[in-house]
Order: sequence, then C-alpha cells, then structure tokens
Amino acid sequence: MYSTYIARQAILDRKSRTIGYELLFRDSQDNKFPQIDPDVATAKLIIQNHVHGDIAALTMGKPAFINFTEYYLVNKFPLVFDKNAIVLELVGHEFPSERLIKIIKFYHGKGYKIALSEYDLAEHWDVLLPYLYLIKIDVKKINVKRLRALIEKARSHKVRLAAEKVETRYQLQSLAEVGFDYFQGYFYHEPEIVTGQTLSPIKAQMLKLIGETAQDPLDFDAIAEILGHDVNLSIGLLKMVNNVATGTKVAITSIKQAAAYLGEKKLKQFVSILALSKLSTESTDEIAKQSLITARLMSELAQKSDFRQVKDFAFITGLLSAMEVILAMPMAEILRTMPLAKPIEEALMHRSGLLGELLSMTSHYIVGDNGDLLDKFNDYSLTAELIHQEFVSASKWCSELTEA
Repeated sequence: MYSTYIARQAILDRKSRTIGYELLFRDSQDNKFPQIDPDVATAKLIIQNHVHGDIAALTMGKPAFINFTEYYLVNKFPLVFDKNAIVLELVGHEFPSERLIKIIKFYHGKGYKIALSEYDLAEHWDVLLPYLYLIKIDVKKINVKRLRALIEKARSHKVRLAAEKVETRYQLQSLAEVGFDYFQGYFYHEPEIVTGQTLSPIKAQMLKLIGETAQDPLDFDAIAEILGHDVNLSIGLLKMVNNVATGTKVAITSIKQAAAYLGEKKLKQFVSILALSKLSTESTDEIAKQSLITARLMSELAQKSDFRQVKDFAFITGLLSAMEVILAMPMAEILRTMPLAKPIEEALMHRSGLLGELLSMTSHYIVGDNGDLLDKFNDYSLTAELIHQEFVSASKWCSELTEA
C-alpha cells in the first residue's frame, strides 16, 4: 500500500479564525505534492484511494492549501479534488511561462482558487493577478515596507495577501495594519499573558472539572456537583456522549449511565473535552482543536509503544498542553488550581520525564516541525506509518467532536 505522511499548518484571519490549512508532505523536502508514480493514471488512482481521505480528515472541513508544481498542474492532478476543498499553491517557478499562464487560466475557469507562493516582488508576476485568489509572502525574506505597490495592485484585483512565518501576535497586528488578510506561523502558539488576571468563576469550575477527570477512581458525585451549576453543561455532555460515543439505541441520560456504557476512561475524556470547550474562545479555537488532537494522539501512541507506563496520564496532559495560551495565564498559576499527578505537572511545566518527551514529540509532529522526530519515535518502538495513521484518526475524531 502506498503511504504519504502529511502534516499541516493553520492559516488564520485577523481574528485568529482558521480559514484553511497548508498541507506539508513529509516525503518531500520542500513539502510539495509528492512524486507518486510516473504513470499519471496510476498516480491519480493512488491519490483517490490513499491520499484523498487523509487530506479530508486533516483539514476538518477547511480548504487544503496544497503546493503543486507545473508537472502536476499540466497533468490535471488537482481535478481529483473538489474545487471547494483545495487551494492550488504555485511553487517551483522563477517566472510565469506561457504554459504556466495557460494552465492557470484553465484552473481559474474551472473555479479553483489559486495562490502564488514564493513571491519575490518581480513585476513579471503581475500577469497572473486577474486569476489569483491569494499571494503568500515570506515576511522574513521580504521587508513589508517594499509592498506598497503590490498591496494597491492586489486590492484592485481583489487578491488577498497572506503573511508566512509570523511569530508573534504583535507582528500580526502590524501586518494587518499594512494590509495583510491572512497569517501563517507559530504566533497563535504564543501565550499573551495578562498580568494580574484572575479566573472567572466558570473558568475556575472548568479547570476543577478537568482536574477531577485525573482522579482514579472517578468521583461521580464531584463531577455531578460541578455540572449541576449550569444545566447546559450536563446537556452538552450528554449530547456529546449520545452523538459520538455510543452505538446503542438507548439514550444516555446520566453521568453514571454514561460511565456504564463507555467505561470510566472514555467518560473522563468527554468530561474534560466539554470543559475545554467552555474555556476556549473564537480566537483560541485553533489551538484548542490542536490540544484535542494532541491529547488523542498521545493517548493512542502511549498504548502501542514504550510510552505505556504513562498511558494513563497521556490524554489529560495533551489536553492541558496549550492551556497557557487559551487562558492567557502562566502554566504554574493554572496548575495551582488543579490536583494533578507529578508526572503531568513536570511534563506541562518543563517537558521533562517520559510523559514530557511524548508531549514534546507529539506537539512538534502535529505542526510539521520534523527535525529528527521520526528517528526519536523509532527509539520508542513507533513507526512512521503508525504515527501518521493515528494522527489522521485523531483529526477525524476531533472533527466529529466539534461537529457534534
């Protein structure tokens, strides 16, 4: 069976809402669509059977920005995908050849959105402006002060501008003022710590609720008491359980009944997921989803590798891994409100211990920060294929949860 290993990076708007994901193909050093087979018909069949589903899972209903070279464009590979599901990113071109212009016109006529990557300010790209949806600019390579002419031309053609390699929210704000529409980079991973901020009563209760899920055995009365403060919490939990967790025709109407059908482990996960949903906001939605995927991926990998001794702590550790960003508070202050086991605290605070190693490796894998990760995973008896399968599975699971 053919396998390709895909990572993703979120592309967000000015309000930190996700508008799509650029897909990063680990088979390729420059992340372009992988060279699959010299026979075009066979390659398209492979895409449909083995790549298409993974892409749909990883993008969770958002458009996939995929790097295509001229070879793939000319051979009509993008036509395998729904025009509303992808954005074609042009890569590997030093100038717009007559053949490239012709093929771009073809895809534009078919209704596909086209993005120009690797933009270098050269005027010869202007010929493509009538057909472009977006231009991506590496703000580490190009001084934004040189973009005034481009911004005016882009606006006249209703072409959007996306900044790549944005590292901080302050940088995002500056770029938005210049005229950028979308942003890609690690800025949304950076916590905006608000000095002196205290938790609202509902957020304090949600952290307490997550803390309760770390207890063994589960204290049903304690959880019921917290949920009892807001009837919508109980309704939300039971709706989530009924929609996603069971194949039974019997309606789940209580926490204890849910535990009987699901088992404590799954119930703990659903309770903590519900609490996370109440802690996140529109501007932290992407990082919250990433926390869910991290939690699920850590939990599954820990059960199938040398990380087994920390499998009971894996899910909650992943879930809490971005809480500093979500709550805009130092992790040390957040943890003071929660009774957690020492390995969880050490992993969250310092990425130390076996659990911290699993958290660090999983987090880097999800955002495509490869390095020597696959070698590290191999040291713990994890194969590249298994990790990718579980990553796709975790993304599907997250998508089902957030749609429930």
